[in-house]
This record gives sequence, structure tokens and C-alpha cells, in this order.
Amino acid sequence: MTTPVLSLRAARNLHLAAQGLLRKPRARPRPESVAETLSYLSLLQIDTINIVARSPYLVLYSRLGCYQPQWLDEALARGELIEYWAHEACFLPKQDYPLIRHRMLNPQAMGWKYNQQWMDKHASEIHALLSHIEQHGPVRSADFKTPVAGAKSSGWWDWKPHKKHLEGLFTAGKVMVVARHNFQRVYDLAGKVMPDWDDASHLPDLAEVERQMLENSARSLGIFRLEWLADYYRLKQATIKSRLAEWLEQGSVQPVQVETLGEMWLHRSLLALLPSAGDDKLNATHSTVLSPFDPVVWDRKRAEALFNFSYRLECYTPAPQRQYGYFVLPLLHKGRLVGRMDAKMHRQRAVLEVISLHAEKDVRITATLLNDLKQALTEFARWQSAKQIYLTTLPEKFRAAWGTCWDVSR
Repeated sequence: MTTPVLSLRAARNLHLAAQGLLRKPRARPRPESVAETLSYLSLLQIDTINIVARSPYLVLYSRLGCYQPQWLDEALARGELIEYWAHEACFLPKQDYPLIRHRMLNPQAMGWKYNQQWMDKHASEIHALLSHIEQHGPVRSADFKTPVAGAKSSGWWDWKPHKKHLEGLFTAGKVMVVARHNFQRVYDLAGKVMPDWDDASHLPDLAEVERQMLENSARSLGIFRLEWLADYYRLKQATIKSRLAEWLEQGSVQPVQVETLGEMWLHRSLLALLPSAGDDKLNATHSTVLSPFDPVVWDRKRAEALFNFSYRLECYTPAPQRQYGYFVLPLLHKGRLVGRMDAKMHRQRAVLEVISLHAEKDVRITATLLNDLKQALTEFARWQSAKQIYLTTLPEKFRAAWGTCWDVSR
């Protein structure tokens, strides 16, 4: 069989199709859309930076449009989702609990996320914390007072660092996140969240877990190089080549040759799109704002290879050393990452401030691009209940077309 040959543009669009970013959604979003999106993304990375919108809400917005952010919180509270360390801290479909249970049972292998010495040193306080949850129900770390230097203790929660206890218990799978209040984790005993789970009878072997994680990664990426697969779930020693042989025998993947990238693999879920992709007729229409922690860009090497988009997060870089800004959002336009913007949402003033906007060097600034990006920014601002957009630093062609502010009220 002749191996299909694809343009780089076609490969990008196949990846965006798998990620739900090829075209704008036709249907209005509904609460069930959150779990549906997780079913093809596999993971939704969590980050707490709130200068614009917190990352998991923003990733959903990029795919769903103007949805209600509380739907994510409600899906977690209904038990449709769970939280754990996957790519990093992530929301996952609850049915994928078996995939991450092995990590809970071996927290010592989780690096900085778990401190066995701490847990051993504070074992009695941690036991008291678990008893408190058993008797009184779910807790937040904020429920317990911060110790005051020199003050007389009135209980273990006044003087012991409960947050570290809870984070250790979370990594060890003793407690799980059952809700978020103002994005603060609410913890309950794992046995109450997963009452029917039994490690002895339900725990899959590690080979099966790896197989399913790699399958999920392949489906979520859509088209991939082999070295891209392990990063999705942060697998350290995945036996990818042997899995590939199985997939080829099962017809789960299709080898393709991609312009400039060479050999790649297409997941079976996208085989129906292969003829149009091969004819370079698979067209992307979506223009939107992405999170810095979007799966499309969280693997920086993959984003550079596939989109020629060199990107790094600069919020932890001292301000004078930043090239683009504090919280820089990639801009997607019809299958390309055409630029990036540093932005801030001023909620009390209902203003979205675009501190700076940069176009990629190889992008031609056309009227279509300007119109589509302006509409994308307008919809993005409306989703955050902004009434106006203010722009400070931007390329001259953008300034000439957009000015420095516009009203986004309906």
C-alpha cells in the first residue's frame, strides 16, 4: 500500500480536528459539552493564574465558544470528572480513574509532588485530619486557621500545616477533589468518592494502563510522531514501538508522510478525513484565543515542529527579561498560530486590556486575518463579560485597522 503524502497544512488541520479546533462549533454549548470535550481531549490541564481566565476554562472556551464557566465546576461536583496528576495537575473523565490509580499507590515516584519524610513526620496529625474528614465531611485547606506565631493552640488545625497534609494525601490517593469553591480544592475521602473501587479486583496491570494512555494520546493528538505520545500523560519509559506494532496490526493507525516532518501516524478516528487532507482540501475556519496550557501548545517542541511556533511561558520570568509578556495567549487563525497577545481582564471595569499583540514573522497581514481576529477578540471579551477592549502595543497594520479600543457590548 502506498503511504499517503500530506502537506504540513493538512497535518496541522488533522491535529486541530482531533482537538476540536478545526471549525467553530455549530451547536450552542450546553452543560454536557464539558464532559464531551474531555472525552476527546483526555485531559484538561489546571492552572490557577487568573489574570485573564484560568486555563481550564479558557481551553473549553476555545472549543465551545460562549459557554458558562460554572459548567466545569458543576461537572466536577456531579462526579463526572476527577482531578489528579496526568500531564500536570489535570481534570480527567471519572472513568479514567483506573489509569492514574497506580500513580496514587506509588506516590514516592511522583517527585516534588509528594514528600514521604513530611508524611512520616506528621503521621499523627494526618491521621487526625482523615478522622476529621470522616466525621465532618469535605474540607478545604482554607477551612483551617493559619497558625499565629506565639499563639496558644486550640487544636491541631491551628498549628499544623494542613495544606501540605492535604496535598500529600491527594497525591497518595487518600483524598480526592470533589468540588472547587472559588477555585479552591474541596477534598473528601477517596472511599466516599469511589465507594465501589477495590484495588485487588479492579486495578489493571501497568501494561494495560500504558496501552490505554498511549491510545488516548494518539486519539487526542490525531496525527503524531512517536516521540510526542509519551508527553501527553508524562509517561517516563513507555514501550511505544511495541504499541505501534499492535496498532498497525489492528488498523488503529495509518502511516503518512508529511511535508518537512517526514513519517507520522494518523489515528483511526481521523481516517474519514484523510482523502480531503491528501487533496489539501481539509480547511480550517476557526479563529480563537488559546491558553498557554492548551494541549496544542503545552508540548513546546511539538508546537514548534507542527506550527513553526516558538513559545515559552514567561510569567515566572523577571519582568525585564520577558520578550512578550506575563500571560501570553497564542492566537489561532484558520489552522495557523499567527500571533500572540499579553492580556489582562479588569473585571471591575469590565475591560479586556490587550497589553501587547505580536504577529508571527511569516504571517501575511490580510483584511481577512484582521477581521477574523478582531471578531475572535470581541467574542472572547464578551465571554468574560467585558464591555470594552483596550489595546496598547500592537503592529501598525493592526492599529490602523482596529484603532486602540472598541466597544464589545451587544
